[in-house]
Amino acid sequence: MRGAEGGFLARRNVVRRIVVGLAAVGAVALAAFLVLAPAYVERGMNPVTMPAEGWPVGAEARALHERLVIGDWHSDALLWDRDLLHRVDRGHTDIPRLLEGNMAVQVFTTVTKSPRGQNYDRNSAAGGDNITPLFIGQLRPPRAWFSLRERALVQAEALQRASDRAPDRLTVIRTRGDLQALLERRAGGERVLGGILGSEGGHPLEGDLANLDVLHDAGFRLMGLTHFFDNELGGSLHGEGGSGDGLSDFGRQVVQGMVARGMIVDVTHAAPRMVEDVLALPGTLPVLSHTGIASHCPSPRNLSDDLVARIAEAGGIIGIGFWSDVVCGTTPADVAGAIVAAIGVAGEDHVSLGSDWDGSVDVPFDAAHLPALTQALLDAGLVEAQIAKVMGGNMMRYLAETLPAD
Repeated sequence: MRGAEGGFLARRNVVRRIVVGLAAVGAVALAAFLVLAPAYVERGMNPVTMPAEGWPVGAEARALHERLVIGDWHSDALLWDRDLLHRVDRGHTDIPRLLEGNMAVQVFTTVTKSPRGQNYDRNSAAGGDNITPLFIGQLRPPRAWFSLRERALVQAEALQRASDRAPDRLTVIRTRGDLQALLERRAGGERVLGGILGSEGGHPLEGDLANLDVLHDAGFRLMGLTHFFDNELGGSLHGEGGSGDGLSDFGRQVVQGMVARGMIVDVTHAAPRMVEDVLALPGTLPVLSHTGIASHCPSPRNLSDDLVARIAEAGGIIGIGFWSDVVCGTTPADVAGAIVAAIGVAGEDHVSLGSDWDGSVDVPFDAAHLPALTQALLDAGLVEAQIAKVMGGNMMRYLAETLPAD
């Protein structure tokens, strides 16, 4: 019996070692998956369609590009949970590449919900969400796994931590004074980036007006009203209600609260009726942060030329995106063509850049290769004064007039 018992114990120890070994292998595999999978997903979602040798940029364009004060209304880089202070070989932006491309001000938007099967035509707010598994897979703080507000705040905290770690390269802009200080530093020769926090849609408010103060206190200075689905504020351009859904009563309160706090109202992704409702409210000066021009590229993603012109007439700014769905092409010349079309619709004082970098889109160049756009604008026949306005002058003027005074 004693021998049989000894054999049983030996076999049990072997089984235990096998189980422990398999568990260890499983843990290593899980850890590898959690480390590698988000980067793999990002690489596939944010391609750059640039030739291996890059786009040709002449000496005149490079010299002009270095003289410009450049700003962009839309990057979703915070979604991907990587250290923005380090250059990576995927996606479209990080602080080193933005500075190499001579970017002065970049709006970093926080994405908090994206419907499964997302499309430009019709999406349900009740459907599956792509961002929940991404946040869990990235091991973002658990408080952000199932709260849209916390997802926005976690991304805001990441930007602030980067600024705290490298104030010589990145500063978060909250006021007109912050903007002026940044521009003075750059005029003095510093290569430093100003980051502005924005929200891709108003759903992180979670239907509670008190959360507007929470976001404002966290540094948010721009907020879109909707994204790819209808929410508590009103109708999305891609929602179930279509163009018939305008601002809800809650949406009106939010817009009025944003205006009172000096926050920028972004009507990108809003249904046409919602845009009209925003334009009817005093003091909104709305921004269409990342878009194309319908007469130039007839995409369901682009609002009508009439609405774009009305936004400009109200004192707003139009940000032209870089991806193929809104400019109908995959080269710097195609982006420049959309910018020229926007000038024809909105006027040269109301056009700016709205790349949608790192927003699950294709672009013809990353931030480091932004001089390719300056070359394309010269090739399209724009003169230096017009290029200076489009590349950042219009945005800086608008921010200086719109951001909170202190």
